[in-house]
Amino acid sequence: MTIRIGKQSAGDSLIRIVEKKADVNLSKCYQCKKCSVGCPVAGQAKSPPSEIIRRLQLGAGSELLQTELIWTCLSCETCYARCPNEINFAAVIDALRSMALERVVSKPKGNPPLFNRLFLNTVKTFGRAYDLQMIALYKIRTGNILPDTDKFPTMIKKGKIALLPPSGGDKSKVQRIFSRLSQNKGSTK
Repeated sequence: MTIRIGKQSAGDSLIRIVEKKADVNLSKCYQCKKCSVGCPVAGQAKSPPSEIIRRLQLGAGSELLQTELIWTCLSCETCYARCPNEINFAAVIDALRSMALERVVSKPKGNPPLFNRLFLNTVKTFGRAYDLQMIALYKIRTGNILPDTDKFPTMIKKGKIALLPPSGGDKSKVQRIFSRLSQNKGSTK
């Protein structure tokens, strides 16, 4: 398999921006591939974690922001736990995601940025995830309403999805976290 890399000028090198945003040093990676071997989604992605790091090291440009792994990564940090050099690849993915959103890169199938935003909004509102609202809003906003609706009754019957919003979360604590996050974002701009 051939990998094509659109090299950028040294002034706006993607690796420098990612290293700064993620607070990592990617030059420490010597391609042992332990991150890719342990990654639960690497088999479904065209570019596993080790390849993303290598492409950054080789001077990859903004084409890397179109890689599907930045949206399928679970941020489980298995890669970080396995890395002998303690490179936080989940932070690298977060940096790439934010850059993809800033640069309005075409969204992958299923629109994961919308899904992530709706998920976080339900957590912010209810103190924990409210699946029914999140799924309904996602289906309405994507215009993809009918697929999977036949599974809804079974999910309710098996207790996999609740009709009413959750009531056990500490809403005030979660809202303080979101408030602190928005304050920190404002102070870094």
